[in-house]
Amino acid sequence: MPSHPTLRFTEGQPPQTAEDRLAPEEPLEIRVRSRPISVTMRTPGQDEDLAAGFLLTEGVIHSPSDIVKLETPRRPGGANLVNVFLRPGLQVDLERLTRHVFASSSCGLCGAATIDQVHKQFPPVTTALRVSTTTLLALPAHLTAAQPEFSATGGTHAAGLFSREGELLLLREDVGRHNAVDKVLGHALRHGPWPLVEQILLVSGRASFEIMQKALAARIALVCAVSAPSALAADFAERSGQTLVGFLRPGRLNVYAHPDRLLFG
Repeated sequence: MPSHPTLRFTEGQPPQTAEDRLAPEEPLEIRVRSRPISVTMRTPGQDEDLAAGFLLTEGVIHSPSDIVKLETPRRPGGANLVNVFLRPGLQVDLERLTRHVFASSSCGLCGAATIDQVHKQFPPVTTALRVSTTTLLALPAHLTAAQPEFSATGGTHAAGLFSREGELLLLREDVGRHNAVDKVLGHALRHGPWPLVEQILLVSGRASFEIMQKALAARIALVCAVSAPSALAADFAERSGQTLVGFLRPGRLNVYAHPDRLLFG
């Protein structure tokens, strides 16, 4: 983990020099059939999972069998490339593929038009999943306890996958919140469980439209965030059949869509 010379100041005390540990950030190039399709800034590690999750949430792949092989050829200074080989016959529109295929807050589409566009790739989810609020309220503490990068640097986001009983199944940290989710979903796609209709996704920050879209691609029906959702994320959850929980804090939570999946008590 890199460190950097730092001048620390505390009110009432003279400045002090120190070495501050920082979260690493490097570019990763993702290729499909040896053709470059994306470069994303990420925390190195779990790069193959990140690539698989990215392709899943962009609608390029839909099942583990769509991936034949992933390669990470060595480059000077480390492996910052993942080449994904897809099964023969799988049609991919590489001209269309970008990091933000579906609109986010920075794009030209919005509201219902955006949601309709996503649903062409990922239909709304249905499941008999029911989870108690007691289980949900315990999740943030489990997430925080399993974040070594954040504990050391304070500079990473986290995404955690939990069972319906509240067991932490998988956690990934990254400087990008979307990358953390892609790493979780990519690992689940490659190694199971899959699909994720019986699991819970918890993110350490806010719940954006893109987070909800990624969860829907993995068929996740219950998404929680320790902070607020955006208005578009809440609208998307309502129309996608997803239960959306925000401000998940000790002793409290807000439900923005489909509260019927929660057992209050």
